[in-house]
Amino acid sequence: TSHRPWALPKGLWNYYQEWNNALFLHWRVPTDALTPLVPEKLSIDKFNGECWISLVAFTMERIRPRNLPSVAVISDFHEVNVRTYVIADNKRGVYFLSIEAEKGISCVIAKKLSGLPYVKSRIYVQGDANSKQYSSKNENKGFCLDTTFKIGERITNKSELDKWLTERYCLYLDKNKKIYRYETHHEPWNLSETKITTLKTDYKIGNLSLARKPDLTHFSSGVKVIAWKRECLT
Repeated sequence: TSHRPWALPKGLWNYYQEWNNALFLHWRVPTDALTPLVPEKLSIDKFNGECWISLVAFTMERIRPRNLPSVAVISDFHEVNVRTYVIADNKRGVYFLSIEAEKGISCVIAKKLSGLPYVKSRIYVQGDANSKQYSSKNENKGFCLDTTFKIGERITNKSELDKWLTERYCLYLDKNKKIYRYETHHEPWNLSETKITTLKTDYKIGNLSLARKPDLTHFSSGVKVIAWKRECLT
């Protein structure tokens, strides 16, 4: 736990999950375009005065409540989320602008249990330890991701920006005019360089458009995660 910026929450954790084979695409974005997308009760977190948005494509696996087994047909699914970076009570976290999942049943259950804005999309993943292809399409929202990439060398000396973008130990949710925080814990992300071979991203959220080359990319084989029950901040 020495890498954590604050102490573990009190009490027992409620959920276990794994975030595996994660591709991170990061963009700098204008503050005025991001501000309307973030609840007023949350402060946008900035790195050297700049706002960031990230698209994270990965495979959720073995998600389960404490003391219960995972059920693969529900617990294992591909996911694509778009997130930005916020802070409340000096706890830096993430705020989701979009979450897409491969399986309809997983979307329904995850949305009901967490309150997060899950929607179903057609998501396809294939590849090996050296290269991968990720594709996702949501016709209702007009969202599209299609990329092939090669996994490069392990990043042994992470930059401050690398850590700022990835080492987040809570997420925020706005629901029924209230703000909630979910605390999480995992070991530090193992990050590798990526060489993007092909890339098409078509995500328009508010006045933000993720249709250009990302400013930074990462890949990780994944982390094992525990999460606590959400707490209401307002």
